[in-house]
Amino acid sequence: MKEGPDIAQIGALIGDPARANMLTALMSGQALTATELAGAAGITLQTASSHLAKLEAGGFVAQRKQGRHRYFTLADAGVGRLIESLMGFAADRGHLRHRAGPKEPALRKARICYDHLAGDFGVRMLDSLVAGGAIDAADDRLVLTAAGEERLAAFGIDAGQLKRSSRRPLCRSCLDWSERRAHLAGKLGKALLDGFIERGWARRSAESRAIAFSQQGERQFLALFPLAEAA
Repeated sequence: MKEGPDIAQIGALIGDPARANMLTALMSGQALTATELAGAAGITLQTASSHLAKLEAGGFVAQRKQGRHRYFTLADAGVGRLIESLMGFAADRGHLRHRAGPKEPALRKARICYDHLAGDFGVRMLDSLVAGGAIDAADDRLVLTAAGEERLAAFGIDAGQLKRSSRRPLCRSCLDWSERRAHLAGKLGKALLDGFIERGWARRSAESRAIAFSQQGERQFLALFPLAEAA
């Protein structure tokens, strides 16, 4: 028997189309019932329950009970990063199985990736923070600078409190499947997205992972995260 991590088992769990669809649905960051996940996967509730049991045993999903209902979420941010990376790999190799539709442009513009902003706006936000000296991206590591802490404070985010809140990294690079470049994940990525929603700049879509910015919210966002025009 070969030693080391069993990537074949991980691949088998994700590789089933129904389970892949359920994991993708949970990338919205919302807690969903087995019935909702069965609908997302196009399978019966009984079959969905069997798949969810396998995903839970494999460490992909977690469940919690509220009254008579059970809700499922991705187990942690690591699962979200894995799914987003696989989506990027598939898109880069031309393995696309969906048809372009009205939701496609919205998803590419701005969407939720587990708990942070992805898409064109997510990539723009990280690019602007790096260009403005708020984040140091040397050696593929993202580090919040002192100037960045001041910039965040002006937006109402206490970086010191974020650092103390959990052991989760403050800043993490996440490969964006549609832009094929990095966007900002980690505690800071979540805090910024939460801030946009709390201020009314943006709202989550009930039908997809798209994040819809209002006209005023988009102007505020673009002003907060400017990019130098190419010469």
